[in-house]
Amino acid sequence: MAGDRLAEALSPYLRAHAGNPVDWWPWGEEAFAEAERRDVPVLVSIGYSTCHWCHVMARESFSDPAIAAVLRDGFVAIKVDREEHPEVDASYLAAASAFTPQLGWPLTVFTTPRGRVFYAGTYFPPEPRSGVPAFGQVLGAVSEAFRERRAEVETSAAAVAEAVRASVPPEAAESAGAAAGETQLAAAAAALAAHEDTAFGGFGGAPKFPVAPVLLFLDGRADAGDSAAVALARRTLHAMAASPLRDPVEGGFFRYAVQRDWSEPHYERMLTDNALLLDLATRLAVDGVGDGDGEAAGDSAAGDPVAREVAEGVAGFLLDVLRRPDGRFGAAQDSESDVDGVRSEGGYYARDAAGRARLTPPAIDDKSVTGWNGLAIGALAEAGLRLGRPAWIRAARDAADAVLPGATDERGVLRRAAAGDHLSDAVATLEDVGLLAGGLLRLAAALAAGPLLEAEPTLVAEPDPVPDDHIPSSADPARYLTRAREELERCRRDGEIVPPYGADPVLAGRGLDLALDLGEGASPSGRSAVADAALRLYALTGDREHARLAELALAPAVDPALAAPISFGAALHALDRLSRPLAQLVIVLPDEPHDDDRALLARARRWRARGGALVVVAARDVDRLVELGFELLAARSLRAGRATAYLCEHFACALPVTTAPELDALLGP
Repeated sequence: MAGDRLAEALSPYLRAHAGNPVDWWPWGEEAFAEAERRDVPVLVSIGYSTCHWCHVMARESFSDPAIAAVLRDGFVAIKVDREEHPEVDASYLAAASAFTPQLGWPLTVFTTPRGRVFYAGTYFPPEPRSGVPAFGQVLGAVSEAFRERRAEVETSAAAVAEAVRASVPPEAAESAGAAAGETQLAAAAAALAAHEDTAFGGFGGAPKFPVAPVLLFLDGRADAGDSAAVALARRTLHAMAASPLRDPVEGGFFRYAVQRDWSEPHYERMLTDNALLLDLATRLAVDGVGDGDGEAAGDSAAGDPVAREVAEGVAGFLLDVLRRPDGRFGAAQDSESDVDGVRSEGGYYARDAAGRARLTPPAIDDKSVTGWNGLAIGALAEAGLRLGRPAWIRAARDAADAVLPGATDERGVLRRAAAGDHLSDAVATLEDVGLLAGGLLRLAAALAAGPLLEAEPTLVAEPDPVPDDHIPSSADPARYLTRAREELERCRRDGEIVPPYGADPVLAGRGLDLALDLGEGASPSGRSAVADAALRLYALTGDREHARLAELALAPAVDPALAAPISFGAALHALDRLSRPLAQLVIVLPDEPHDDDRALLARARRWRARGGALVVVAARDVDRLVELGFELLAARSLRAGRATAYLCEHFACALPVTTAPELDALLGP
């Protein structure tokens, strides 16, 4: 029966369609084999669980027995969660652009039994509306074309497939490496400033997205002395924080706003957006702290109070709403819920805390996407370090300890997603590996600081501990550092960047896989994620091959990023870091710290170098980490048994210091 194929799916989006009368198939060879056996076209319907219009089309069309009968008799219908199968989504989005400029989800694609697209659109209503045909009319026209004009359909599908392949830049572009000069990067920041909406904040008109990678690039320009770029990032965060895009009750930001003034949000709350915005808020929250001789050691309340409040709220959303019982983070929270017996988009979020307490919250997409968890792990670890929240570092550690075994199959293959003990059929993508590796490296750099961070009042309750018998919790940084290095090293083969665990086999078997992963919107592309993690690894190891990996990953994105900076924030951020000296600050901690040691750490964690590597390490771990190849830590030892700071540039370090005033003088204004 139809629902039987989706009932046990990992994706809640697929499981939600299990009760449809449509005879759905999951993505896989079996569905296309069935289409070839019957010689019928394929409907590939792509969406995700928090997509409002996906819900609407499901209620209007996929729950309609008459539509279901048409699909059953004349098509093979495949349901795809774009978050579980991003390569499938990217390939069919590229093909769909030949038929409609209004790309989005639900993505409705019709293919030949070989998987080649011959017609596509997005949401189709149940009756004709505003020039858009009814879904039933579309099905009739597609079926008639496939039966009566088969040669034309096949020719069109072949032409679309060839056009998609031709649009992909050649891999040979990688050989030159990546480079962007200060003049070019400054021009990219200036172009973004020219695009600013000076009335309401953000960029452009409606709809309006947070574009967190772009904001992180602008904030990172602090290392170049570009105060205008940093001010633009700050203004944008402040505008969003004061707008309806931000949930004032539970914290966190909604996905985007329909209107230019940030009103009428689309109310889904995504793990990716919020992890990246936590990074931005953390950086801006500590900016300017530590400037006065009269500042009390350990005072982290200075800086940008708006950014700090945003960081607290976003961290609270991650820990209190998206965090699952096993320590991993769900992908998103839905926009819809039942309010007073009526299905409502945003109705829950319109209530205050007391009003929400009487309602069932919108559902959580509880699948754990490997790379997105990496984003959250890194953001929480660094925010915990910088803002003095040891509970956040512990939550990041618990998530890592759940994700690493939970997303790895018995053959050691990393998977794209997991839910409980259920692993996705999709292997980890370049994005997953890059984001996870980056998160693990940031976690390892923060772990030793956790026990020393001073207790401070917090708006966020400390998360419930994950049961000790569920995951192997460990504070050993070596396991995270070595796993990050192992995963990154899989991304290079024969001098090229490759999908570490291979392309989607169904797409590859039909010549539909895309060779390059350049596109960036709400989160970094796979190549930018690998570049970011590789630069972090280079800062720890000194191995030039890791910097070369970053250059290889970014090379094809240089020209597109400089031409369209709003679409390549993460690539620009990595290119900016590549363009300037490597700054490093190592803090070695004793097993039994004193108040002076805490004061030194308090000053260090407010170090303002955006592209720098801040590493906090326990003295007992140093020798082992050096043996594993982390050369930044070589000869980094305690002085007189005290916490000791080493400020370095490209591994050449100043004389160590052991007090907060000495470090303050060393770091300068």
